[in-house]
Amino acid sequence: MAKNGEINKFIALYEEEITKDSNGKPIRVKTLGQKIYVDDILHHDITFGIGPAGTGKTYLAVVLATTALRRGQVKRIIVTRPAVEAGESLGFLPGDLQEKVDPYLRPIYDALHQVLGKVTVERMLERGTIEIAPLAYMRGRTLDDAFVILDEAQNTTTMQMKMFLTRLGFNSKMVINGDISQIDLPRKTKSGLIDAKDKLAKIKQVSFVYFSAKDVVRHPVVAEIIQAYEAYDLVGIHKNRDQLDSLDTSTTSTND
Repeated sequence: MAKNGEINKFIALYEEEITKDSNGKPIRVKTLGQKIYVDDILHHDITFGIGPAGTGKTYLAVVLATTALRRGQVKRIIVTRPAVEAGESLGFLPGDLQEKVDPYLRPIYDALHQVLGKVTVERMLERGTIEIAPLAYMRGRTLDDAFVILDEAQNTTTMQMKMFLTRLGFNSKMVINGDISQIDLPRKTKSGLIDAKDKLAKIKQVSFVYFSAKDVVRHPVVAEIIQAYEAYDLVGIHKNRDQLDSLDTSTTSTND
């Protein structure tokens, strides 16, 4: 009997509707990891979503942001991400700020358009109800009454991450998403996402949700590709450790 109750509860997780998209289609979570992520965002001031691409981190953050805006829980949505990525910087891209930032934020725009509709998004951007800007433009601000999303957070430096997190104002939420397997920072530069994971795990109102290949909601082969890369990386880590252990043993023997 208890087992049936647990099964019904589990099924209910996937039947619960978060909101509807611009075409009236219900939006629901598709994996247990997504359900945990959504619940943690609702119940924490700051939530980190860490895991591979295709797990719905960005999309669900946008869904919850637009839902909070519609319900009057926040007055604006702010979306940002590091602009320096894969060796490219804003200074070397043509055009004005919007043209420079837009290519980096295409997944955000796609999610906003799906949930709100393109015309509504454009109107909200004009009014400042939705703001999309590079991370550097967050410096010196206090973000009150806002749902703030930081995407591609693995490419922040430790100082950038600290700067961003300390912008949190009253009646605001922050969602920070990233994939620590896709860091594009220069060598020997520690990712702000990894640094935050190490330092902030014990703070009550800060939550960390970890996605795996099981949470990938793209083509099934994508999950298999991610698992294959993870397995390969794991073998590499063990090989490096074995080499270091061998080197330590050799050094000890020489010293003896």
